[in-house]
Amino acid sequence: MKILYGTTNQAKLESMQRITKTLGLEIIGLKDLKNIPEFAEIQFPQIDETGNNPLENAIIKAKAYYNVLKMPVFSCDTGLYFKESEDSLQPGTHVRRVNGKELTDLQMIEYYSGLAKKHGGKLTASYKNAICLVMDEQSIFTKMDKTIEIQPFYLVDKPHSIVVKGFPLDSLSVDIATGKYFQDMKGNLAVDKDIIENGFMNFFADVLKKYS
Repeated sequence: MKILYGTTNQAKLESMQRITKTLGLEIIGLKDLKNIPEFAEIQFPQIDETGNNPLENAIIKAKAYYNVLKMPVFSCDTGLYFKESEDSLQPGTHVRRVNGKELTDLQMIEYYSGLAKKHGGKLTASYKNAICLVMDEQSIFTKMDKTIEIQPFYLVDKPHSIVVKGFPLDSLSVDIATGKYFQDMKGNLAVDKDIIENGFMNFFADVLKKYS
């Protein structure tokens, strides 16, 4: 089954392809549509991510892409939250957009390392992830819970020398228990990577079971 991942982020696309490879799914990204004749000239409307949390934004994006393409499509969204910041200053779903500007990977590292420096060199952070999969008008599946949430870690002011394109903040992320940068840990991700990937895989497995 071919399912569109509503993203142009190649790193995220490849990650989800790896997670779902045992399920027999063909996950493609928005850039792949140009190789499909009936979608090659598709023009997508501007999607306003006005949700109050990652799940609301994931739903907005997935429905918008489905309404144009009429094919199974899913979108993900992430919110970044700091223990030391008041609610009004939380990045939340606007991790990459600061003061109305879309940041590049390097600009994100510069901005968030500066933020950590203002708080003594580190912030206690956590990511909340959400996913929405639209199979058809009546079959919409969502998930946002602990099984796909990255547990608390430190966001620090000194970046690691390795920066993975599409995942810039991993170079500032340090595991609380070991004191190691995410980049120095297995798979360049947090220790709960396997739990999160299983959470996403189980989501798709459950959807396929229910939908079939």
